[in-house]
Amino acid sequence: MIEIVNTENFEALLPLIRKYQEFYQAADISDARNHSFFSRFNTDNPFGRQFLFRTTDGIAAGFATVYFSFSSTLAAKVGVMNDLYTLPDYRGQGIGKALIEHCLEFAKQQDAVRLQWTTATDNQTAQRLYNSLNTAHKPWLIYTYHGEIPA
Repeated sequence: MIEIVNTENFEALLPLIRKYQEFYQAADISDARNHSFFSRFNTDNPFGRQFLFRTTDGIAAGFATVYFSFSSTLAAKVGVMNDLYTLPDYRGQGIGKALIEHCLEFAKQQDAVRLQWTTATDNQTAQRLYNSLNTAHKPWLIYTYHGEIPA
């Protein structure tokens, strides 16, 4: 079952966020910073929303985050599924697909013209799911400025 993350279920989300960050080998993971940052999306925020997947026995087994941005080439609003994570013991059970479909419907309801996301080139498990859906992909180079942004 997919739930909108709110103040009542937010604490169940935080351990999943930590595991997601560990999966992607994020540096300097901070539960306090995660709490502060992600709590802003557990209300009716126009910039994004988070969704929590619970199993039939109530286990928080996965989550997704959608932020909104804009596409200059489309001259339109787009949904960016910035996060998608399922606990390893629950992968292959349709949770990721259900979360993607939910995010797609949410993006459409928010007048986004598409839902887009990226994944690591070595994340073969995720790519198998994404390739099984009605998706297309192009090879892009993603650059990240390291260090402080110059003034």
